[in-house]
Amino acid sequence: MRSVPTLDRVTDAFFALDTGFRFTYLNERAETLLKRSREELIGRVMWDEFPQTVETQFPDGFHHAMDEQVPVSFEIYHTPLETWFEARAYPSETGLSVYMRDVSERKAQETTLAQHAAVVEAIRDAVVTLDRDREIVTANGATKSVLGVDRSQLIGEHIETLTELAGIDAEHAVEIGRAITDVDIGNSGRRQLELPYTGPDGIDRMGEFRFVPVEDDTATVAVVVRDVTDRYEYDRVVTSLHEVTRWLLESDDPEEICAIAVHSGSDLLDLPISGVWLLEEEQGYLEPVAGTAGAHDEFGGLPRFNPGEGLVWDVFEAGGVELFDDLETLDDLYNPETPLGSEIIAPIGTHGVLMTGSLEPHRFDESDVDLISTLVENTRAALDRADREQILRDRTAELERQTERLEAVADVLSNDLQRQLEAVTDALENDGDDQWTFPLAEDTVKTTLDRAERLVDDVREFARNATAVGTRSRLHLESTIDDAVGTSRLEKDALVVDAAATLRADPDRLVHLLETAFDSAAARADGDVTIQIGLLGFEDGGSRGFFVLDDAAEIPPNAHDRVLDPTADDDTAADGLGLALVRAIAEAHDWECSVTNGQNGGTRIEIRDITTLERELE
Repeated sequence: MRSVPTLDRVTDAFFALDTGFRFTYLNERAETLLKRSREELIGRVMWDEFPQTVETQFPDGFHHAMDEQVPVSFEIYHTPLETWFEARAYPSETGLSVYMRDVSERKAQETTLAQHAAVVEAIRDAVVTLDRDREIVTANGATKSVLGVDRSQLIGEHIETLTELAGIDAEHAVEIGRAITDVDIGNSGRRQLELPYTGPDGIDRMGEFRFVPVEDDTATVAVVVRDVTDRYEYDRVVTSLHEVTRWLLESDDPEEICAIAVHSGSDLLDLPISGVWLLEEEQGYLEPVAGTAGAHDEFGGLPRFNPGEGLVWDVFEAGGVELFDDLETLDDLYNPETPLGSEIIAPIGTHGVLMTGSLEPHRFDESDVDLISTLVENTRAALDRADREQILRDRTAELERQTERLEAVADVLSNDLQRQLEAVTDALENDGDDQWTFPLAEDTVKTTLDRAERLVDDVREFARNATAVGTRSRLHLESTIDDAVGTSRLEKDALVVDAAATLRADPDRLVHLLETAFDSAAARADGDVTIQIGLLGFEDGGSRGFFVLDDAAEIPPNAHDRVLDPTADDDTAADGLGLALVRAIAEAHDWECSVTNGQNGGTRIEIRDITTLERELE
C-alpha cells in the first residue's frame, strides 16, 4: 500500500513556491482547487500558469512575504468556484508555503450579521440585545433618539441601567424583567408591553416594548422599544371625543353646541385658534357664533363671511374638509395680512364650518384632519338633533296655540250663531209680513244668514293659521287691493292708495286680510267711509310694511289689543272675527299686526316686517 504524504491529508489546500514563484509541491486539495495536476504545474511559474491571479492580492501579498520574510494573511474570492478563501503564506529562504482555507460559510455569516446590523441601525426603534446575565450586548443608535440614552452608556451594563436612565418606574421595571425571563426560558415566543417612560426632551412618553428571542453567540433576547406616544394620544383623544359627543347631544342650543365643539377642540386637540360659523339662512351669510380665547386674542373677534368671501366660504360650499399647509402660497385670501400660517377648515354639514389655525405653516397632519372630521361630524349630529328638537317644540307650541284658537273660535261661533239664529227665529214668528225685520236692527233674514255664512268662512280661515301659508307669489299691492274691494262691502272709490308696491305673499290669504280690514271699517262707519293705504319703513328706515287708515268710528285705545283677540266679545269685531282674522293671516306670513288711531281720528291698522315689500317706480 502506497503511503500518503502528510500534507495530502491536510484539509486545507497547500502548495509550495520557490523564490522564483515556481511550484515545487501541491497537495490533492490544491490540485482540486486549481484544477491542474502536480505534473502540469511543478517547476512552472504561478503567474504564467494563472495569469488571472495577477490582478488579485496574491502578487502583492506573496512579494511582501518574500521580501520582508514575514508571514502574510489575506482573504480572496475565487470567482470560478464562487468561494471565499483565507490565504496564509509563510516565507523561508527557499520560497513560500501557502495554505488556502475555505471561509465561505464564515463570510456568509459575517455578511448576514452585517446586513442585520445595518437594518437594526437604520430603523427608528431602539434595539438592545441581552445575554443570559441580562447584560446589554449591543445597542443601536436609535436608543439616543427614542430613550434619550447613548449606547456608550449601555454596552456591558445590566438592563436595570436602561430602565433607570429612561425614567421607568420600579413597578414597570419588574414587568420588563418578567417579560425578558419568559422569552429567554421559552415560556413565551414573544412578549409586548406598553409602558410610560421619560423621553429625550424630559417629557413623559409612551413606549411599546417588544421582547423576542435571538440566536447569537452571546445575546439571547432582543428588546425593541418604539415611541407610540402619538398613537396613544390619538386613541386617548378619540375616546375623549366620544365623551364630548355625549355633551354635544345633551344640548339643544346651537350656540352652546358650537361652544362645546370649539373648546373641546382647543383642550383635546391642542387647537387654541379655532372658531365656528353657522349659516344665517334668511340673509345667507356665515355668522361667527363661537371662538376660542386664542382666536379672539389674535383677531379681536371673528369676521362674518358673505357668499364668495374667503377660503371659509369656498370650503363650506364645496362640502369637504380641507387642510391648507402654507397660507402664504395662496391667493385671494379673505385677509391677506392674516398672521396664520396654516389652517384646517371643516364644514359642519349644511349648518356651517369649523376652522382651526396655527401661526406656523405645516402645523397640521392627516391625523389632525381625521380628529377634526370626527369632531365636526359629531357636532353636525348634535345640531341636526337640536334642529329636530326645535321643530318639535315649535310644532307643539303651534298645536297648543291652534287648540286655544279653535276653542276661542268655537265660543265665538257658538255665541254669534246662536244670536243670529235667534234673530231669524224671532223674525219668522212675526205676523207674516212680506218684509221680515229684526227687532233691534234693519237687517233682513237674508242679511243675517249672510252674516252667519261669513262667520263660518272667517272661522275656517282663522283655523288655517295653524299651518304654513300656501305658495307665495310676487303680487302687486294695488291689484290685490282691487280684488279685495270687489269682495268687500266697500265701493272702489272709497280707497286711496298712496304708492304702488310689490310683495311676496299667498294671494288668496292676502286678499282675505284686506277684505276683512275693509269690512271692519265699513261696519264701524255711520254712512260713507274713506280708507287710505300707504307704505311704511321707506322714509324712516324702519321695518317695511303698509297701513290701512279709515275715517270710520275709531276703536278706542283701550280696545286696540282686544279687537285682535278672537275671544273678545266686542262690537268692533263687526261681522265674523274681524281684526283678529287680520292678525292671524299676518302672523301666518311672519308679519306683525298692530292697531292704533290716526292723527285725525279713525283707526289705523299696520302690517310690518314684510321683508319682500318693494316700492314700484312710477
